[in-house]
Amino acid sequence: MKLVVFGLTISSSWGNGHATLWRGLCRALAAKGHRVVFFERDVPYYAGARDYFVVPGGTLILYPHWPDAIQTARTELKDADAAIVTSYCPDALTAGDLVSEMQVRPIFYDLDTPVTLGRLIRGEAVPYIGPQGLAHFDLVLSYTGGKALKLLREYLGAQRVAPLYGHVDPQVHRPVPPVATYRSDLSYLGTYAADRQHLLAHLLIEPARRCPDLRFVIGGAQYPHDFPWSDNIHFVRHLPPSEHPAFYSSSRMTLNITRQDMAAMGWCPSGRLFEAAACGTPIVTDTWQGLDAFFEPGAEVIAGSSAVDVLGALDRGNADLRELGLRARARVLREHSSERRAEEFLALLCDGPRRGRARYEEARV
Repeated sequence: MKLVVFGLTISSSWGNGHATLWRGLCRALAAKGHRVVFFERDVPYYAGARDYFVVPGGTLILYPHWPDAIQTARTELKDADAAIVTSYCPDALTAGDLVSEMQVRPIFYDLDTPVTLGRLIRGEAVPYIGPQGLAHFDLVLSYTGGKALKLLREYLGAQRVAPLYGHVDPQVHRPVPPVATYRSDLSYLGTYAADRQHLLAHLLIEPARRCPDLRFVIGGAQYPHDFPWSDNIHFVRHLPPSEHPAFYSSSRMTLNITRQDMAAMGWCPSGRLFEAAACGTPIVTDTWQGLDAFFEPGAEVIAGSSAVDVLGALDRGNADLRELGLRARARVLREHSSERRAEEFLALLCDGPRRGRARYEEARV
């Protein structure tokens, strides 16, 4: 199949979780003989941190403004089997209109479902969803499962909804030799977010205060100058995905913290959770509804909600932690790889009613 995607970004992993997910999915789809054409608006803050230039087996189209992309988009849509519009795509509405005009099978992928629903519930505008909601899409994919699927139907009129969870590309994220710069007893990788700061304070900053002889490392972007750093908390500025395996492989244990909206909605695993597990790094994570559908707490990950939980995890023996990491890695390779998600994605595309070009071609026949 040929798939055309109108998304936020695949070319830059700076400050967003979309890029890494699309890279893994595109690689897995290409390995199965499918082609992805990815349209991305070329904005300065991603252009300045671009770390990906070629879509495997496909095409990356960067455009400065939507009018500059229309003719190319028309050409690519002419022989496309489906077109996917994503959350946070800056031209989602106009791209969706063009997909309808070109009579291509329309699909919407919300990689930010808790944010979308949170805004709707609060009565706020969602710039990537128009007044007609999602009723005109053949299929609505959601990064979040559980009750979010029902809410997408109720609030946005989505007809056919299915989860397409996060995943990891084992070709990129895998155990590698440790790097001294990243060495830590406990690490945390993530863009700064105010709604995660409370848990970060409990699960990393407080344990660091109580364990001055241990080394803690935070990697990410957008951390404020008044962040409560200490002598044993070290900072590594934004790391491209190519450096994530070394970061995790240099950690005796790593911390996962879920954004507040995601945790409240449940069934919304962070991509970092899968990345760390794929590297075989022992994980301590906050808890949320549905966690046990992805990893078994106690056997594959350590679930924690306080500094005491983290300190207890740090006291565990190396052999115990190593076994925990190996079990999590086996689970990821079995159930949460990009290849597995590509299989699920293709099964959803091949199942259910089809609108778009197929419907019009059948009508003409």
